[in-house]
Amino acid sequence: MGYLRIDVPHTHPDFGRLQVCECRRRDVAEKVRERLFAMSHLDELQHLTFETFQPSGRKGLGELHASSLEQAFNHARHYAQSLNGWLLLQGAYGCGKTHLAAAIANFAVGMGVPTLFLTVPDLLDMLRFAYGSEDTTFEERFEEIRNASLLVLDDFGTQNATPWAQEKLFQIVNYRYINQLPMVITTNLALNEIEARIRSRLQDPEQVSPVRIQAPDYRRPTDDIGHSELSSLAMHSRKTFGNFDGRENEALPAADIRSLQKAIKAASTYAETPKGWMIFMGPYGCGKTHLAAAIANYRSGMGDPPLFVMVPDLLDHLRATFSPNSSTTFDRRFDEIRTAPLLVLDDLGTQSMTPWVKEKLYQLFNYRYNAELPTVITTANSLEEMDARIRSRLLDKRLCKIHAITVPAYFGGDKKR
Repeated sequence: MGYLRIDVPHTHPDFGRLQVCECRRRDVAEKVRERLFAMSHLDELQHLTFETFQPSGRKGLGELHASSLEQAFNHARHYAQSLNGWLLLQGAYGCGKTHLAAAIANFAVGMGVPTLFLTVPDLLDMLRFAYGSEDTTFEERFEEIRNASLLVLDDFGTQNATPWAQEKLFQIVNYRYINQLPMVITTNLALNEIEARIRSRLQDPEQVSPVRIQAPDYRRPTDDIGHSELSSLAMHSRKTFGNFDGRENEALPAADIRSLQKAIKAASTYAETPKGWMIFMGPYGCGKTHLAAAIANYRSGMGDPPLFVMVPDLLDHLRATFSPNSSTTFDRRFDEIRTAPLLVLDDLGTQSMTPWVKEKLYQLFNYRYNAELPTVITTANSLEEMDARIRSRLLDKRLCKIHAITVPAYFGGDKKR
């Protein structure tokens, strides 16, 4: 029959279990590979390989985004060769997660590894359909999925999160975690949006290698690469270093002119290599927003558009997520803001300071402070008027550079007489 039983004591885990005979093992393994390949529809994804992936991104992609893609590409290739532990690919839609996951799957199939590649909604549908199938049972299909030599779960988080779906996903993830079976997961969710039991497994540094891809959606037009829907930089597209007025021809005190010239020089240097925090303080109309927008436009021209947003608008975007009609969650929106590679916050201090606002701003500032993420801030407030917790971060000279601009509001440049 091609099967045998191993002669072991009744306490042994293999007691009474049928084993495939060595003479049939190769044929059985080949049939398993063929069945998993058919279930995966990998024939439709055969073009998604490491050879067809552009690790430096498309033309016009900035250094930061290109570097993120290249690191993800290198992680994926290394993982495909070892299949050691789990690989978690995070990033926005269209950033290349699925391509890299499919490339790993195709590479593994080429090496003879039985591989199952499924989007999570398809996986759950497959399990549901197994209840009424004449070809297989639910138990057989469930075992086939959780025991695949390599399991790739694409679009984790897009499934309908019913209690049944959550339980089945947890059982699959937990089984593979306990048995240390290789798995690749792609998701556009932040970890705190994932079900707590699964999240705890994904946060195990000994089992999981997380890779975040910062690249924008490759499907977007080339003249709109990387611009967040939250960004209002388009409204300030004319504000550049080239058209900034240094106001040397105005009858202003020399000390005021020096404060402005110092801020211009610092902004220009920062735009070349954004590092740490840059804070511009001064009265309304002194040029703070122009300098912040000039930094943002310069980086955008380099292919690395920042997130430029007025603080009151930022808070409105966060509040909008609580609407039943919102297309995103608060956690995802907040994570997008606080993890932006370069964040420009204009008009800090003009927002309504409710307890909720104070707490959200502190959480935002504290996260970026601890992560030392490049941040530009403009404010007409003095340090004494700010929340004490935020003020303590801004006073850290190791990370923050404060430039107080003392010139009065600009009205077109009164000439010296």
